[in-house]
Amino acid sequence: MVDWNLAVATATRFVRPGPDVSREEARAVVAELRRHAKAAEVHVRGFTRMIPDGHEPKDTPVLVVDRAGWIQANVAGFRELLKPLLDKMQERRSGSAGSAMLGAVGGKVTGVELGMLLSFLASRVLGQYETFAPATRELPAGDPSAPGAGGRLLLVAPNIVHVERELEVDPHDFRLWVCLHEETHRTQFTGVPWLRDHLEGEIQSFLGETEVDPMTVLERFREAAQSLSGARPEGEEDESGRSIVELVQTPAQREILSRLTAVMSLLEGHADFVMDGVGPDVVPSVAEIREKFQQRRARGASRLDQALRKLLGLDAKLRQYRDGERFVRSVVEEVGMDGFNRVWTSPNTLPTKAEIAKPADWVARVHRKADS
Repeated sequence: MVDWNLAVATATRFVRPGPDVSREEARAVVAELRRHAKAAEVHVRGFTRMIPDGHEPKDTPVLVVDRAGWIQANVAGFRELLKPLLDKMQERRSGSAGSAMLGAVGGKVTGVELGMLLSFLASRVLGQYETFAPATRELPAGDPSAPGAGGRLLLVAPNIVHVERELEVDPHDFRLWVCLHEETHRTQFTGVPWLRDHLEGEIQSFLGETEVDPMTVLERFREAAQSLSGARPEGEEDESGRSIVELVQTPAQREILSRLTAVMSLLEGHADFVMDGVGPDVVPSVAEIREKFQQRRARGASRLDQALRKLLGLDAKLRQYRDGERFVRSVVEEVGMDGFNRVWTSPNTLPTKAEIAKPADWVARVHRKADS
């Protein structure tokens, strides 16, 4: 169904080259990012108070990778996460005439499409806590597609160097600032034992609702293309503001996506809140970095880049940072950090999408009802 090797080869071929650095500079950047990741762990745990004293969560590795390494790691993650859906589609297709030929051709087409998507993303991601790292294959130590111990923290060195140069900020401060954000994600998943399984369950439910009938899928993509091009039937609602990901969903998937959006807004907003909260004490130029970084987010890039972000739904991710950070800040201001940390009690205490927009409703539901 997907030619994974072709996806890696395509992405690696088309990804933009990284910034020009000498071998000595590259070694120094990698070493500094490793030091900052270790320091960030202490700062984040102290600020968030998510991990009680005397409790040591399961340790997870930190990998400093280049763009090709990030691509390999994410293809391995996609392969692991999508396996149940692809097995289901393969079983459905196996009985049809010409299925072998369709599978071979379709796998290569999908592999190229996935590769092109990853080549676009690989030059933009600064870091990532890889929650669904595969854990079934034995690969050499340091290989970014090797199994993780329930998750891995990836720091993409060339992208960090590229952005710090573009913003003209202090590189040492910027590297620690990035590590604070990504370390917060690692703390979220290592400090909240049920979070990974909950998130995976939601994603698998979303994938399980996917139509496996090829004609239905084609019809959905046809409608999506018409909507995005403006060539929709007369009288139908204009959905051109939605991404192609949203347009091919079933009603059940939209409900699941609403819950996933709320969780991702919480996780991303919490990471932004933490890195800004810790920043003033350990990152001298944090105010300058934040201002320039926010301007960069708002400014976007080329018209083509903005169009791709819209099509892929990446503009929604930028809203998640903003809306989620506002939710966390509002709740902490009202009930304190320990009061906010009730959010990690169970899936039932996670905010809904509506509560992300109205933090007082979450406080009323989780605190006032529980304390009355």
